[in-house]
Amino acid sequence: MMGIDNIFEAIFFGGFIIGCVIRKIYTAGRKTGKSTTKRKSPLDISLIGLATVGLAGPLFYLFTGWLDFADYQLPPYLRWIGWAGAGIFVAALLLLWRSHVDLARQWSAIPEVKNDHSLVTTGVYSHIRHPMYAAHVLWALAQGLLLHNWIAGPALLVTIIPFCLVRIPLEEKMMLKHFGDDYRIYITRTGRIFPKLRNTG
Repeated sequence: MMGIDNIFEAIFFGGFIIGCVIRKIYTAGRKTGKSTTKRKSPLDISLIGLATVGLAGPLFYLFTGWLDFADYQLPPYLRWIGWAGAGIFVAALLLLWRSHVDLARQWSAIPEVKNDHSLVTTGVYSHIRHPMYAAHVLWALAQGLLLHNWIAGPALLVTIIPFCLVRIPLEEKMMLKHFGDDYRIYITRTGRIFPKLRNTG
């Protein structure tokens, strides 16, 4: 009989595969027009590599015994944490999918602005400006709750945070330069990776 930790690991692996399929579908259909602005610095490349380790590294945990020494077990009364992780992972995958659908062919793996780039402010982008990063933050939280290992669990969370801290301001600077006041107005209506709390008073 499959143990409860094995169930959570299977949920994580299934979600990982779904996330890869989503990204592959939209990578294959991404826009290929000429860029007016592109930023791909050594720092950006390094942070992408670091985040990739945090994202894919847990596969080594699942399929090898290299990190077994860092395993831990939750007491029975805390098993709900794994199920909470499963729910968060579902939310992360839905947000990843929806943000790709709304952004469509405007998406790019690197910070760049195309000649015919348009500002997307509909769908999930009407609430947050960087839903893909939000999806990966949720993914990181889910990973930590599903994988009961002190290394594999928090790996993405500790690598995605510096990535977001560098990448998001860079992207927003590019968007401000390209879209000007339209993007400034957009900023006032939305949050960066979480919906903006509106003042109703």
